[in-house]
Amino acid sequence: MRRLHSNDTVHVADKTPSLPFSREIVILESRLLTDKSDDIRKSPFPFPTNIKIKIKIRIFWFCERTAAAAAEATKKSSAGSSRVLDVGLKFSKQSSGGGSSGRGLSSKARAKTTTALNVYGRRAHESVLEEEAPQKLGFKTFPGQAFPFGASQVENGINFAIFSQHATAVTLCLSLPQGGKFERPDGEMIEVALDPKVNKTGDVWHICIEDLPRDDVLYGYKIDGPRDWRQGHRFDSSIMLIDPYAKLVDGRRFFGDASHKLSKFYGTYDFDSLPFDWGDNYTPPNIPEKDLVIYEMNVRAFTADKSSGLDPNIRGSYLGVIEKIPHLLELGVNAVELLPVFEFDEFEFQRRPNPRDHLINTWGYSTINFFAPMNRYASRGGGPRNASWEFKEMVKALHDAGIEVILDVVYNHTNEADDKNPYTTSFRGIDNKVYYMVDLNNNGQLLNFSGCGNTLNCNHPLVMELILDSLRHWVIEYHVDGFRFDLASVLCRGTDGSPLDAPPLIRAIAKDSILSSCKIIAEPWDCGGLYLVGKFPNWDRWAEWNGKYRDDIRKFIKGDSGMKGSFATRVAGSADLYKVHKRKPCHSVNFVIAHDGFTLRDLVSYNFKHNDANGEGGNDGCNDNFSWNCGFEGETDDHSIKALRFRQMKNFHLALMISQGIPMMLMGDEYGHTRYGNNNSYGHDTSMNNFQWGLLDAEKSSHFRFFSEAIKFRQTHQVFTSDNFLSKKDVTWHENNWDNQESKFLAFTLHDKNGGDVYLAFNAHDYFVKVSIPPPPPKRRWLRVVDTNFESPDDFIPQGLPGIGSTYNVAPYSSILLEAKLT
Repeated sequence: MRRLHSNDTVHVADKTPSLPFSREIVILESRLLTDKSDDIRKSPFPFPTNIKIKIKIRIFWFCERTAAAAAEATKKSSAGSSRVLDVGLKFSKQSSGGGSSGRGLSSKARAKTTTALNVYGRRAHESVLEEEAPQKLGFKTFPGQAFPFGASQVENGINFAIFSQHATAVTLCLSLPQGGKFERPDGEMIEVALDPKVNKTGDVWHICIEDLPRDDVLYGYKIDGPRDWRQGHRFDSSIMLIDPYAKLVDGRRFFGDASHKLSKFYGTYDFDSLPFDWGDNYTPPNIPEKDLVIYEMNVRAFTADKSSGLDPNIRGSYLGVIEKIPHLLELGVNAVELLPVFEFDEFEFQRRPNPRDHLINTWGYSTINFFAPMNRYASRGGGPRNASWEFKEMVKALHDAGIEVILDVVYNHTNEADDKNPYTTSFRGIDNKVYYMVDLNNNGQLLNFSGCGNTLNCNHPLVMELILDSLRHWVIEYHVDGFRFDLASVLCRGTDGSPLDAPPLIRAIAKDSILSSCKIIAEPWDCGGLYLVGKFPNWDRWAEWNGKYRDDIRKFIKGDSGMKGSFATRVAGSADLYKVHKRKPCHSVNFVIAHDGFTLRDLVSYNFKHNDANGEGGNDGCNDNFSWNCGFEGETDDHSIKALRFRQMKNFHLALMISQGIPMMLMGDEYGHTRYGNNNSYGHDTSMNNFQWGLLDAEKSSHFRFFSEAIKFRQTHQVFTSDNFLSKKDVTWHENNWDNQESKFLAFTLHDKNGGDVYLAFNAHDYFVKVSIPPPPPKRRWLRVVDTNFESPDDFIPQGLPGIGSTYNVAPYSSILLEAKLT
């Protein structure tokens, strides 16, 4: 408070009996009319000094408080305390870094801070700062409550709560909407310093603000604490930090908008919109795991290309996905696995000069916040509120079409990188020692089991609860059906990085009541060598990306020696890995291709990765691809090579669709998408990643047709989706020479309880194999459904083609499927 001048007027009020718990009130009132006053410059409120300010200071002395008065004061509080806080309040400049339009508190504003009676106190004071301008801003603050974390609406305001065990100072920063227009702040922000004696419960800092709008408020925190890096701390009070529990995040509005390349990100909230209408007859698909056919896809890349034919305003958006649901239905898949849709910064590689500063992160494996949907996937640059709404529209539309939604979630690391080139946006500045694994025996360095510079401290109780709250939020708020956990072995490490036999987080996810009906899928490895395929802690619930399936199928189909037995094991459900306790074949997510690695077409077109465009000197991406270029590296006009490549792609797809377990395919493989040998295309917002709808049209009657028919055949034949691992009554292996390392041919019959047996043969030799066909079940005959050696439409005849004799010549690098049908 400023001291009074000799020419200030002072009024002493009479006793005021209207306040039952006070005997006497002394009111001091002053008016300051001079410009650039020394006293203003010494004030804790750094207002511009070239304006006239009227300051009223009211000081109240309260004596002999009664219990009734205390109770009445408590009743008025938002969180069990009746004191309206006297918080430090100031305005600060925040740069958006992108030349965005102004938003924030106008210099012609009114700030108000009030302190009323504390239940245990005997004094309170109120200060009012006003300008003589008509535009005014005022709000009251209360102690607030420690839970829930994040911004929440309470009876008398908006409550903010954030955890930081090691912080010594926390400042809440706010930017309010002006004139009803939602813009980014490039001017003043209100900074409210929290008093640790009043605004802290345990390790949670909190405050309630009464007069804040119910939406369109941007907020963040500035946090200070110990600066000792050797102890794992990374506090920096100059950086605005995103609330880890912010349900929405605002920043750049258009994906890849270089004019706002360095824009900041802020938390925001929406307590004003009506609840989303899921519909009276809405029900999620609830597809049994064994019946899933998963389509791994990228929301933006699916429709970003001009060839999608969509309105430019919705290309690459959640609404764009809705427009292409007919394609998913025609293909036959019943679940989409979306590459990360949590908020991320696509320009993270361009914040400083470096060999990768030409890249735009289009995959999204660099999470900023675990609760907020990617706001630049909203149509028309609609921002976070529209992103949330349109995400729900997408989920609802997919569910109405019978398609489940599985999210690829990244809880193993964040966008904040390493200590050499940190990108501090949230966790690092809030409490690095809690949120990340640090090596206190090595000067507090960050541990890196993710390959991305940091590792989230997943089994710390606070971080574990954050992850669980995030998962529950996506199930309750957005109705998603499941999650695929990126580098899930990280989630099996203790706070010091050592592997845990029974990781608390993995168990908690498996046992959580809200997550009980969700599909939960682990990528069971990390970049620290913790390979847990078939050994992932599971509590009989967790499914796994089966990396051994991928490798063994690739090796056999391309003709490697000694792979026949492994191929048989994989297509039969990988009992060697998953037949333990109550696990089932559906706990194996089978895939040949995923987002990272070669596309299916590149798998049969390249022996080596070609990643020069990534700016890492070819050092990124996996070297062990188990690929074969069929005789020429890359694109070619040679008809025989191209025919062999398409035959091999059909062989891979057929093997995937007849395997026990959950099949997963990659977006674009249905028409033969190529990345020209780049097996790590995370940074290319181009046709390298974007779905090419024109190429799909060109392959509709051939390659696409085969892929679609194979999926639909699987879904109509229960022999491929067994609840249990195959027994002798379920399968007959037509093989008596398993130890022959040079044999690259395998044939077997899957027995249907109703007699509709299916015979399969895979020939990975470079020559014809004449095979004896076993007799069909009684009153049935064999019909040829698939022979990948033929061109479309003869390569897949859904109703079957008769004329199968006692033998069949299986062509080189081809496969066949026969079905026993009634005569």
